[in-house]
Amino acid sequence: MIESVSRRAFSGSSGTYNVRASELARDRRLKTLSATVVFLDDTQHCFQIEKRSKGHVLLDLVFQHLELIEKDYFGLQYSENGAAPTPSNSDLVRWLDPSKPVKKQIRNNGNFYFRVKFYVSDPSKLQEEYTRYHFFLQVRQDILQGRLQLPPSTACLLASYIVQSELGDYQPDEHLPGYLSGLQLIPGQTEEMEKKITELHKLHKRQSPADAEFNFLEHAKRLDMYGVDLHRARDSTNKDIQLGVTSLGLVVFHNGIRINIFSWSKIVKISFKRKQFFIQLRREPSEDYDTLLGFNMTTYRSSKNLWKSCVEYHTFFRLHSPQTRTRRFHLSLGSKFTYSGRTEFQTIEEGRHRARLERHFIRSSPSKRLIRQTVPAPVIAEEKSKLIPSTRPSRSYDNKVTSLGAREPRRAWGEASHPSDDEGGFIDRTEERPHFSPLSASRTLSYVDDEPETDRSVSTGVYEIPGYVDTQSQISEEGLVVIRITPDEQGRFGFNVKGGANLNMPIVVSRVVPNTPADRCCPKLNEGDQVLFINGQNISGMLHEQVVNLIRETRDSASGELILTVKPSAVYEAQDIEEPPYQYVPDRPHTNGIDQADALAESMLLLADGLASGALIAQFEQLYRKKPGLTTNESRKQENVNKNRYRDISPYDATRVILQGGTTGDYINANYVNMEIPGSGIINRYIATQGPLPGTVADFWQMVVEAQSTLIVMVTPVVERGRIKCHKYWPALTQTLELSHLHITCTREETEPTGSFIFREFRLTNLETEEERHISHMQYLAWPDHGVPEDPTQFLEFTMRVRKARTGMVEPTIVHCSAGIGRTGVLILMETAMCLIEANEPVYPLDIVRAMRDQRGMMIQTAAQYRFVCESVHRAYSEGLVKPLEEFQR
Repeated sequence: MIESVSRRAFSGSSGTYNVRASELARDRRLKTLSATVVFLDDTQHCFQIEKRSKGHVLLDLVFQHLELIEKDYFGLQYSENGAAPTPSNSDLVRWLDPSKPVKKQIRNNGNFYFRVKFYVSDPSKLQEEYTRYHFFLQVRQDILQGRLQLPPSTACLLASYIVQSELGDYQPDEHLPGYLSGLQLIPGQTEEMEKKITELHKLHKRQSPADAEFNFLEHAKRLDMYGVDLHRARDSTNKDIQLGVTSLGLVVFHNGIRINIFSWSKIVKISFKRKQFFIQLRREPSEDYDTLLGFNMTTYRSSKNLWKSCVEYHTFFRLHSPQTRTRRFHLSLGSKFTYSGRTEFQTIEEGRHRARLERHFIRSSPSKRLIRQTVPAPVIAEEKSKLIPSTRPSRSYDNKVTSLGAREPRRAWGEASHPSDDEGGFIDRTEERPHFSPLSASRTLSYVDDEPETDRSVSTGVYEIPGYVDTQSQISEEGLVVIRITPDEQGRFGFNVKGGANLNMPIVVSRVVPNTPADRCCPKLNEGDQVLFINGQNISGMLHEQVVNLIRETRDSASGELILTVKPSAVYEAQDIEEPPYQYVPDRPHTNGIDQADALAESMLLLADGLASGALIAQFEQLYRKKPGLTTNESRKQENVNKNRYRDISPYDATRVILQGGTTGDYINANYVNMEIPGSGIINRYIATQGPLPGTVADFWQMVVEAQSTLIVMVTPVVERGRIKCHKYWPALTQTLELSHLHITCTREETEPTGSFIFREFRLTNLETEEERHISHMQYLAWPDHGVPEDPTQFLEFTMRVRKARTGMVEPTIVHCSAGIGRTGVLILMETAMCLIEANEPVYPLDIVRAMRDQRGMMIQTAAQYRFVCESVHRAYSEGLVKPLEEFQR
């Protein structure tokens, strides 16, 4: 072996070959870069791009590969250590920046991961079934990885939709006991859970994969953790909290419980300095100071990431288009980051003007790739076209499906192929236009680098959120605080609570009104405080209504003092502005005329504010659908089951209409609903019922006879979207319908000029008693096939005509739609509100809904219906269509 050679040895007739230089030259000629992307169905694909390509080039290739049209909701993730993104390494996860070179964002030759970046608030906003499918895969992944926390009951329901999507209808001969044991559907899956999932799976009969996935998303969107971009932080007491960025604003979580939310409309400015993150809140009219909240982040990088996330979420969900940055000639300090993509508004607007695609795509089965023990995990294919089909006999809708261009998914519990907002299921399918609120220039959300001069006060130090310390408070070893509150002269404590056992949430103080006993007591009660005991009584297992009643009973006691044991909020003096303003329903009615008039006007202001902020809808969605403790046993008897149009819409036993001369028994799917108008002595009496079936027409007319009703209000067409909504239970003009001892003759039929409603007159003859009675029939037709009317004008006119027809009546008015809960409830609430306005009484729609649901379950079925009727009430008042009567103006 030659250990050392003189350079002279290579002189003369010799040759050299530079291996390293040749290798480098070859590498310079190779101008491409490989980037591997892992998709939501666990397939992956390697893309070749130029070395200098920026992120948007790779994103475009990914979207082209997927043929994804609604692409603005998605992005590519990677982690700083090259590992797959998981909740445990969330601080290291980054989104691919479209404006920066890809090669600078690849870590350790790691992969990019295709993910949902912006979670749509309502899946109905998504035009493409293919887009919803990817959202479905993402939320499934969030559940399995623990990002989306949910109660066991909801987990089982969502899992049942997954099973329906992958396996189709439940087949007893095919789906034998234990057929779910090989599928990983939810974390901590047990045999007991699988039995519950099986029972729920049986209820989803005839739902296609697209239907099941839509219903899956409809339930998932209501979870507190849905669509939340979480960031770890600490409060001023050094307690661990999490800050979540959502379409609504910034949410604060503590121990997995949402304790505060700051909406974008409340935030004026967001900024960060080193490891501190700050939000500046809009000053209230009653305040003479600015509120600045600070949070401690783990690192400078995590602080900046949170700030960037806020910028992106606010721009995407709240603005019509991204803000354009103006060039400045002075030295600008701080981040130059801006969101350059399209907003949700732009995406939806483009979708409305774009033709729907009728396309086919292959659904994979992620659950089957997660089979435990019995089946080996298959190799992940590189291309979607290489997916291995299921060995189960295929059904017509298992994998290859047509896009939902012409129809909407079926409701969760309904059996109909063309459901409407009246049908069984009570699933909110809000069909509102997207609500965007771009701020004016004077109140535009600012960022730290927009105005560097104004942020220097922030950079001088950390704004500490004061801890909850008071020398007079009684603090236990667990950090609990005892608060004593004495009501004011009107018997009010001055705070609201939310949560309860029926909502699977702890009881939390949702709002404290300034200058009320709850605000002035020492120690002070704060928003976000969790209430554990009331007057020494543990409330952990109580329903929301029970807690409220317990507080009100204390007010009426001898001492009137309320003693609360609370767990203080992690963030001090933060305002949960998403909650409705205090006292939507006053504890006590006003007593004099002036207060009464003020109360009506105030209720209308609160109504407008609740509609604008969305708080009204949030409170409606928390209200119980059926009153706890009321039974519906009669509806489930074998002889009565076939008399129900929908199996999940049943009358309470306590208020049901009992027939004395029914042809096949005393049962009919109908309830008495009485609405009292305080201060007037008026009680509007109704019978809310389903649209008659062919076999219940005789019972329906028997009910008309026994109730001595002279007015029938029908709030549905006979056929809607090709489906029979109600059997035609009346004869044609001049014709007679003969039913045993009852004969019904149509003597008049008149259609209103716009075609919005039809008026009929019937002559009802009882052959047994030889009695004749004239019945008025009013049918409303202007309700659209899906959703709610865009304009309430015709509905208001119809309601006023109904009220005119009711003049002088003491007998109940029969009101029905299809199920007898949705549009039926809308009409009853609207007429009740008009009567309250005439009586100069305040109008609180939620209280009216509660009164109706105490008499017939599920009255007013969807949030869209509730918003529509609330808007109609406000319009009737503001435009003077209904005014207080003179006898009530004192």
